[in-house]
Amino acid sequence: MKSAVITFPGINRERDMMLALEATTGVKPLSVWHTETTLPDVDLVVVPGGFSYGDYLRCGAIAARSPIMQDIRAKALKGLKVLGVCNGFQIITEAGLLPGVLVRNAALKFVCREVKLKIENNQTFFTRKMIKGQIVSCPVAHGEGNYLCDTETLKTLEGEGRVVFRYAEGSNPNGATNDIAGIVSASGNVIGMMPHPENMIEPIHGKMDCRPLFEGLLAA
Repeated sequence: MKSAVITFPGINRERDMMLALEATTGVKPLSVWHTETTLPDVDLVVVPGGFSYGDYLRCGAIAARSPIMQDIRAKALKGLKVLGVCNGFQIITEAGLLPGVLVRNAALKFVCREVKLKIENNQTFFTRKMIKGQIVSCPVAHGEGNYLCDTETLKTLEGEGRVVFRYAEGSNPNGATNDIAGIVSASGNVIGMMPHPENMIEPIHGKMDCRPLFEGLLAA
């Protein structure tokens, strides 16, 4: 499986994501700088977490307008698989690849801790190795992870099974609507999530709950 990880100024989880992809798929991902205008030939693009452009304006708003995002948007519309994690979720949402918006956490505080995630949809390219209803541990680290959308969009997401991850067991760290932690596009090839699964895949992380997510990429 060929993959690429996009790097913007201020992003700081690109190395974690590249290590996770290499450890689970056996193939070292390509690193793509945000000023590039064309993606290499890959099966998956990951927009990782961090604080692109210092989170000025709105989280992800500046990065969403970078040159490489134009090509990502065009190829996503043709079926390229895209995964956005934390700041990456904010970026691809700002780029219009997913509906809704990520705003300040309800408590107006940065949160950095482990949460419980419920797998709501195990039919996506990232969750097919998981069990629907399964609850796993996963770390979060964000100040603007509160997912909001209008009533009709929420009805569509819930009705079409497009909520992929949900905060479980009262662990919602940001006040997100319906405890939403991650969603998938209508076409099924774009996923965004706030938690950091790349930081819970090997023994040194303390737990390996999220490793099956990355192993599922090979099956996809």
